[in-house]
Amino acid sequence: MSESGRVEPARRRGLADEVADRVRDAIFGGAYPPGAQLREVELSAALGVSRGPVREALLKLEREGLVSSEWHRGAIVTTLSEVDVAELDSLRSALEQLAVRLVVANAADLTAIDEVVARMDRARDEHEMVRCDIDFHDAVYAASGHRRLGEAWRAIRSQVYLFLLTRIGVSSEGYLANIPAEHRRLAAALRARDVEKALELFAAHRGQALDVLS
Repeated sequence: MSESGRVEPARRRGLADEVADRVRDAIFGGAYPPGAQLREVELSAALGVSRGPVREALLKLEREGLVSSEWHRGAIVTTLSEVDVAELDSLRSALEQLAVRLVVANAADLTAIDEVVARMDRARDEHEMVRCDIDFHDAVYAASGHRRLGEAWRAIRSQVYLFLLTRIGVSSEGYLANIPAEHRRLAAALRARDVEKALELFAAHRGQALDVLS
């Protein structure tokens, strides 16, 4: 607030947001794996911007849980601990159960979900498949029709993305071959309005990724 008590004009933050998008995409694309350093000087040069927007962007990504700061290393891509993985799984489970119940109860339009499943068959590598996997769950939350539930999902979305990247980093065996079929079964259960079967399949889907990291 200004001295007169009026709200001061907001600063333009578009550039920092764009930088955050670029760095996030690079992390999701595998250019910066968990534990990799994100040096302001290098990012500034690569993106052709000053260090100010880069610093703001890294703070934004830190709030998403995608980046962490260490006093002796600066900003690094977050490495998920066992506690992080367990907490993400339990929270994701709670959110996903509600989303599935709402999608079934509301007889929601599943067109967007089916479109993502179709894209999975065309995924060329594990990173593209991870994007499809996240897009599938985006579509489920959107179909739930629950705005605050969608916001809760978006609050952990980057961390779940990082969890899936960690999963393929540990082992990608069978990932490209099996993930499309898994999601076809998830979509089929939602289409059949079989809530118990859908909940069972979604839990198994989460559990398979968790088992790789156990």
